[in-house]
Order: sequence, then structure tokens, then C-alpha cells
Amino acid sequence: MKLVFATNNKHKLEEISAIVGDKIEILSLNDIDCHDEIPETADTFEGNALQKARYIKEKYGYDCFADDTGLCVVALNGAPGVYSARYADEPANSERNIDKLLSNLDRRLDRRASFITCIALILDGKEHIFYGEIEGRITDERRGESGFGYDSVFIPEGYDETFAQMGEEQKNRISHRARAVKKLSEFLNTL
Repeated sequence: MKLVFATNNKHKLEEISAIVGDKIEILSLNDIDCHDEIPETADTFEGNALQKARYIKEKYGYDCFADDTGLCVVALNGAPGVYSARYADEPANSERNIDKLLSNLDRRLDRRASFITCIALILDGKEHIFYGEIEGRITDERRGESGFGYDSVFIPEGYDETFAQMGEEQKNRISHRARAVKKLSEFLNTL
């Protein structure tokens, strides 16, 4: 089975390809010659994921899936949430996003947070939604060199290392994205 993953984020593409393995051939937007800036204007993860998947299906005709992922921090009333990638404004910049997050959490004792991924799949004309979530906390400073986004400041519950410290293989077993992709993969295996 071939599916388009509606993303330009090479880190997400590598991560999902590693989780899914050889079961499904995943095509990137580049593989289908899509270089469009796909809109993400919804105010929910599900809305953004559906918006991206529908765009590819309608414009290019491929069965596809898209995700929207964000970091939700309790002390910040769920922020940055759906605005995680552009938390420190345009253009998207992970380092500035982390700087703003740590600044906004300065001197706050409650560091609880969760990473949420929503995947929208359009297959044979039907839409399916899969969620993955992992609870954790935000560190006071960056730790680790691997990963991307907020990985260097997020410690998942039950662990002592950030996603950036634990490395790709371990992260891909437990992450929010891994949990959503596992549900997607299980669904596709029932077809």
C-alpha cells in the first residue's frame, strides 16, 4: 500500500517511516511534486490534520494522511498547543520557540505538559482520525542533542531523560506520534 504523508517536515517523515517500517510505502509531498504551502488555519489538532489531508486528496487525488502535533503546557493554559511550531512567530524556529516557552515558564513550579498528535487519514473516500498523547514535564533548560522541536525540554512521564537525550529508537517506541501511528498502522493492517 502507498500513502502520501502530507508534510514537508523531514524529521516527521523519517520518524513515521521508522515506526511503520516496510508495511506501507510512504510518499512525501516532494515525491508527488507538491511544493505548496498547505494551510493550517484550524484551531484544533484534528482540524489542522484534516485540512492538510483534504488539501492533498482534493488537489492531487492521492489517499493520504496528515498530522498535527503540539505541546500543551498546563501552567500556560494549554499553550502553545496548535501554535507550537510558530509559538515565537513567523518564520517557524524551534530555538526561538523553546526560548519563549522557557521564559514563559520561568519561576513556575508546575511544569506538567503533554505532547498530542492527531493523524487524519483519507482512504477510499473515508476520513479516519487517530490520536496519540504522552504526559510529561518541561525542564528548566535544554538537554540532549537528538530529536527536533521541543524534544530537548520535554521529559516523558516515568523517564529521567528528555526525548532529545533518549535517542530516536527509544523515542519512537513511546512518543505521542508513535502512539498515533501505531493506531493508524493497526487500522491499516485490518484492511
